[in-house]
Amino acid sequence: MAQQVQRVAAYAVVVRDGLILLSRLAPRVSRHEQWTLPGGGLDHGEDPRDAVVREVYEETGLAVTIGETARTYSLHLPDTWRRGRRVDAHSLRIVYDGWVPADSPPPRVIEVDGSTIEAAWHPVSAVLDGSLPTVSLVREALAGYRPHRFQRVAAYALITRDEPVPAVLLTRISARGFHTGSWSLPGGGVEHAESPTAALRREILEETGLVAEVDGLLAVGDVAVQGTAPSGRDEEFHSIGIVYAARVPDGSHAVLVEKGGTTDAVDWVPIADIEDGSVEVLDLVRQSLTMARGRG
Repeated sequence: MAQQVQRVAAYAVVVRDGLILLSRLAPRVSRHEQWTLPGGGLDHGEDPRDAVVREVYEETGLAVTIGETARTYSLHLPDTWRRGRRVDAHSLRIVYDGWVPADSPPPRVIEVDGSTIEAAWHPVSAVLDGSLPTVSLVREALAGYRPHRFQRVAAYALITRDEPVPAVLLTRISARGFHTGSWSLPGGGVEHAESPTAALRREILEETGLVAEVDGLLAVGDVAVQGTAPSGRDEEFHSIGIVYAARVPDGSHAVLVEKGGTTDAVDWVPIADIEDGSVEVLDLVRQSLTMARGRG
């Protein structure tokens, strides 16, 4: 009877922009080219969450953040070879969803003489169509993988002025947000137990330095996008925007107050520049201007 060997290991599925982070097995592990999820065996007494962070860094050089839940996969090979001997092997694999910073450097192996020799981003499609040779765990994990779903309720303000030219107060989205470089209405996320109007006054002050008076509800819109979030996480993002008409004192000069957030500029943008397309704005801006004109 072959010796029974059991191994518990933790891995990460790291997907972004249609690519998956994989590690190539060393020749001593697989004589043929084989790619696997970054990860590896737990040390005695080691928490799986700590193990996967350690292993991903050793195999890719990247700092991974993992999700709150995991999926488990079991592989039983009653007659196989391990380290030159025939064994009855049972592998229990704990797989987490993970993500690395969007500005991470190219992956590279840190561990010397480990079980992997290369790390790289590969198209998910190459895994699914079989053109990239992978261990079965990669396809199993992808079958159960779903992008992280995140829904956000936010309040925004349409603030306009007539002089010296008709203009609207807008904020520009930084590299930390979706739609980088586009202009949007000032405002932001509603915190737990915060009223939308209170959130709006707070956000306008944080983003523009101005104290606003919030008037009536103007419009409610939403947008759904999938892609890499500012954190680097593969995400399905759904934003619900509540738009109010608002006012600031005449002659107000807006300045960017909050640094390092999702806004990197604030300005009065001529409405004519929005209408002729010379300034890139979110659809919510155009929709709000249309609603305001309709009410006027």
